[in-house]
Amino acid sequence: MSKVIVNSYEEFEKLLGQRIGVSEWLEVGQDRINQFADATLDHQWIHVDVARAQAESPFKSTIVHGYLTLSLLPYFWNQIIEVNNLKMMVNYGMDKMKFGQAVLSGQRLRLVADMLSIANLRGTCKAEIKFAIEIEGQKKKALEGVATFLYYFNN
Repeated sequence: MSKVIVNSYEEFEKLLGQRIGVSEWLEVGQDRINQFADATLDHQWIHVDVARAQAESPFKSTIVHGYLTLSLLPYFWNQIIEVNNLKMMVNYGMDKMKFGQAVLSGQRLRLVADMLSIANLRGTCKAEIKFAIEIEGQKKKALEGVATFLYYFNN
């Protein structure tokens, strides 16, 4: 699926009820997990101790931090859509966020995004995006929810 290019609120509004796009797959390996653990000071063994995870974890592998999975949203989002003619864009919030399945080290993820709602609030575009982060080869999603963004278009 090619990247969606949006230059105005009117163009953005046409995506209402539509699939915006699907990102490329990204492998989340142990190096990235370890770097995230260092950045967040979350060194729980289930994430960083490969030998212990293989021996003691029900997954038989280290797993990706849930918040690492969540933090990949901007990377994936930028593969799906380019919104031009902006003063700025602000993350407004997350709703109904649910971690559905653990992501094992080395698995590949991608984002699927749909336009749930859009509103023009006195010149500010409020877009609610239904998102799902999928795990390659798995039926259950790693993460699902609704992300709300505020887009301030130049006039």
